[in-house]
Amino acid sequence: MTSKPELKGRPELRGRAARLAHLLPTGRAQAARTPFVLLVVLLLGGGLIGLLVLNSALSEGAFRLDDLQRETKELTDEEQALQRDIDAYSAPDALQHRARELGMVPGGDPAFLGPDGKVKGVPSAASAARAPLVLAPEALATATAPLPSPRSTLPSPHATTTPGR
Repeated sequence: MTSKPELKGRPELRGRAARLAHLLPTGRAQAARTPFVLLVVLLLGGGLIGLLVLNSALSEGAFRLDDLQRETKELTDEEQALQRDIDAYSAPDALQHRARELGMVPGGDPAFLGPDGKVKGVPSAASAARAPLVLAPEALATATAPLPSPRSTLPSPHATTTPGR
């Protein structure tokens, strides 16, 4: 009978056990396991580092989002305040009050021109009630002289005028 050489550290097997023993890895297979373990450790470590970087980026984005939302709220509040100011200045009562401060008076009845050139309506002059005149600060220095009367604004009969002007 021929005897097979005995594997290192293994007893001699017979029958079915011998056939299955050939399927078990030998010493060289133990060495191939080390790169696999290193690969798995590297993949797990890389995955953990990737998750840490991703989590940090998401946290930074959340802080930036909070800052932008706060800034948007402040700008919206400012816009609403400015809109309220515009609405207050453009109200009819405020416009009338400001116009009177500037010396404006309500206009009279208007007249309209038709497409054929005829005047429709009877125009009337603005009311002659004089509102107090409000001057700009730089005009106050020159306003010390009395205001000219309406008669003095008419041209003098002795003044010479040039035709065409």
